[in-house]
Amino acid sequence: MVSQTSLSSMSRSGPYSRDGQGHGKRGSSRTALAVGIFMFLGACSGENGHERATSPVATAPVPVEKPARIGLIVPLSGPHAAIGQRMRDAARLALPENQTPSMDVFDSAQPEGPVHAARQALAAGDKIVLGPLTAGDTQAVASVLQPVSVPELAFTSDVAQAKPGVWVMGLTPEQQVRRLVDAARLDGRKRFAAFLPDTALGHSMGEGLTLACQEAGLETPQIAFHSSDLNDITQKMAQLSHHSLAGGTGAAQASPGAESGPSAVDPLNDGDEIGASAVKSEHTDQPTGAASEASPPPFDALLLGDTGLDLARVIDALRTNQLLVPQVRILGPMLWRSFDAKLGDLRGAWYVAFDEKQRSGYVQSYQNAYQQKPSPVADFAYDAAALAGALIRQNKLNVATLTQREGYLGVNGLFHLRPDGRMTRALGIYQIAPGGGSQLIVPASRDLAPASSQPAGTVVPGQQAAASSGAVQAKAMQTPPTAVSDVAVWSPSRHAAVGSDALSTP
Repeated sequence: MVSQTSLSSMSRSGPYSRDGQGHGKRGSSRTALAVGIFMFLGACSGENGHERATSPVATAPVPVEKPARIGLIVPLSGPHAAIGQRMRDAARLALPENQTPSMDVFDSAQPEGPVHAARQALAAGDKIVLGPLTAGDTQAVASVLQPVSVPELAFTSDVAQAKPGVWVMGLTPEQQVRRLVDAARLDGRKRFAAFLPDTALGHSMGEGLTLACQEAGLETPQIAFHSSDLNDITQKMAQLSHHSLAGGTGAAQASPGAESGPSAVDPLNDGDEIGASAVKSEHTDQPTGAASEASPPPFDALLLGDTGLDLARVIDALRTNQLLVPQVRILGPMLWRSFDAKLGDLRGAWYVAFDEKQRSGYVQSYQNAYQQKPSPVADFAYDAAALAGALIRQNKLNVATLTQREGYLGVNGLFHLRPDGRMTRALGIYQIAPGGGSQLIVPASRDLAPASSQPAGTVVPGQQAAASSGAVQAKAMQTPPTAVSDVAVWSPSRHAAVGSDALSTP
């Protein structure tokens, strides 16, 4: 006679709890797996009347795969707690707690540090980790995740942290410069230079310009770094432009009262009249002295990175050396978006920025859910969480899909994760108008094919060279529809409902 007994139970992930402060703690229950053992017992009469029994036979259980989970590591305490909490909220907006996949939240500022948070994520079964925020924490978390090939979508803007398996989701200076170079080439500019502050930001922009020109097959750009000293700015600008200072250095004086203008610390300074700001000096646009007899500069596009008083001094030096549009296309960072109303002296200059209209639906959904506006860095947390969730639900969480050429549509537009850990973003080009303010002249493309791969003068879909005369175009170009990824990180219908509880999955 043969009898069979089967004992088995389902495997499940232990619960994850969060306290009132948003801190995550691993639940006390452990994963339980009962092994089914099939025992065959037989008895029969053999010769001489002896009974013969078979030995128990154990078979291995069928492995039960745990559902993939997502880990989020952000500062929930300490000096960056407010930023981290908004990022957590944005990620939850993309991944509501009552839907799959589940997300575990860990505090990178806990006493044990970000390394411990990364180990907690692995113990929780997280297959991808979002965060952390800073460059140092990103490096620490990567040291835990890289050996086990768990992808990391970090929120730092330090491109030095980018590597295969570690993607820098923050907006980097390199991304901005690359977009400016592509747009300027379509405008017919071929010779690039940079006049940048001798700071970490300035050097990052310089490295980005060198890389972008190299990839586009252009000459190595001329780059000059300056201090905040007026004489240093004046002399180095003259050296860069190959102009002499026969007329003296007095022509490059800072505007009276420029101290009250916008600064790198407070670019939104609303102090005195524009004439006292970083860009509304009392000088006229007509050059005088030796500069009026100077030969053309050895470049036709010039990248700047200053704000505040230093920008005022740089603008005066530009005027002295006849380096304003249309002879030279001035290019600037997204920082200028905050105070472009005061940049009338740079009329015709370009800078990059996100299109606020693209972001408006997401902002409204965030406000409905949390009664406050999201911080810009929270946008990256939303995009990372929505992307990870969509790929897990479609069983496509792998490096090949993460880095697919088509990229993904996020709350600020299209973005592409490159295999080397860098990111490419489709940014809009804004042009400074006479009197200040700006207008979007080249919308962010829906095609991430780099313009740097095209011959100069070739129009890439969704892009068009602005008028070389420097006049602001009356109407922004319309972007033709192109195919994008089948995994949309953001779409207007995704957040049609009010409140996070009613959100639907992509």
